[in-house]
Amino acid sequence: MSTSRSYMSGFGNHHSTEAIKGVLPEGQNSPQKVARGLYAEKFSSTAFTAPREKNARSWFYRIRPSVVQGTFVPLDNTAWLSGPASGPATPNQLRWDPLPVPDKPTDFLDGITTIAVNGDVRAQVGIGIHLYAANKSMQEKYCYNADGELLIVPQLGSLTIYTECGVLHTGPGEICVIPRGLKFRIELSSDEARGYLLENYGEILHLPERGPIGSDGLANERDFLYPHACFEDVEGEFELVAKLGGHLFSAPISHSPLDVVAWHGNSAPYKYDLRLFNTIGSISYDHPDPSIFTVLTSHSADAGVANVDFVVFPPRWLVMENTFRPPWYHRNVMSEYMGLIYGDYDAKTGGGFVPGGSSLHNCMSPHGPDADAFEKASAAPLTPSKLDDTMAFMFESRYLIEPTEFALSTPALQSDYTDCWAGLNKQFQKI
Repeated sequence: MSTSRSYMSGFGNHHSTEAIKGVLPEGQNSPQKVARGLYAEKFSSTAFTAPREKNARSWFYRIRPSVVQGTFVPLDNTAWLSGPASGPATPNQLRWDPLPVPDKPTDFLDGITTIAVNGDVRAQVGIGIHLYAANKSMQEKYCYNADGELLIVPQLGSLTIYTECGVLHTGPGEICVIPRGLKFRIELSSDEARGYLLENYGEILHLPERGPIGSDGLANERDFLYPHACFEDVEGEFELVAKLGGHLFSAPISHSPLDVVAWHGNSAPYKYDLRLFNTIGSISYDHPDPSIFTVLTSHSADAGVANVDFVVFPPRWLVMENTFRPPWYHRNVMSEYMGLIYGDYDAKTGGGFVPGGSSLHNCMSPHGPDADAFEKASAAPLTPSKLDDTMAFMFESRYLIEPTEFALSTPALQSDYTDCWAGLNKQFQKI
């Protein structure tokens, strides 16, 4: 399989691509005989009757249909968990150090550890929040996740993601989204890899409406990149791992399932460079809500209230006058999980929130700048300044984000997190 870095662009567009010229049928999706003895197979990421603007499906023209596989048996795994949660949520503010990369050989799939979940994977509502840490490539192993789409946020090391639709290369500062049910394997481009993984059980991630912003700004459709068709035609003894209903299963397969020679449609994996996000902000006073940084969103049943938002805090200029410029102190009906890809986060200048680390502030749990950030921002001259070399992000959900037993017991959990606000002393002056 080629690892070409040539991509197609355009979020949600209908793409047509073939690795061998003349394979794509013309005028119909499933002719009596497909060129070169291939099989036609439809891949549906939404119900057949979903509204046109939400309908996601692609047609694959492959060497063997997906039904050619062995029988699945349960696979023991206690690290990759799904909602509903088994324990109570907590109102406490939580923060974690990065998890170490394993000492023993561990691939991407085996290196997934669940930090928090919400909703119900069987009802297709909510999310799973995971970390991954790996030191070897997936070898003779493939995977598909029937429970939800996967949003990969690399923090350390680059990944080469082989999929049924082709190949994507992604590294820190970029994201990759793999649709629900699409088969893939992941190779490491360096000795170690670590990052964050969002599993979205709900509505497919899409671009948010811009509203009064207008026709440009935030993430632009043209900057989302899709792979060209690129196939594997190999036989051997391979393993196919499936996730369904919160459980993992394993089946033998005698060939690579990444044997799609051509495809067309609008359901496919894609990547996006977060550094291309066109940040919107105030040029007078105060600053907008963090929703202005939304890259992708998954709606819930209530308009304007997300199953999950993916929000990014990239480099940007701060020019507001007479304004406390870092994020303000806040209590929110939405629950917020934050991670740091690289650099520093402007609301946590006192240390403790480091690349690869994360924090969780659940519904109505107060949070905001640490004492160091408050003191610096309160005294800083309000001349234009730029936040540079920084990339933080947030998974925000309308549902309580419930940490796993591992997350609450790991040594990476910082027992002194709330001390970062201990220096916020009373300053009230009656006269």
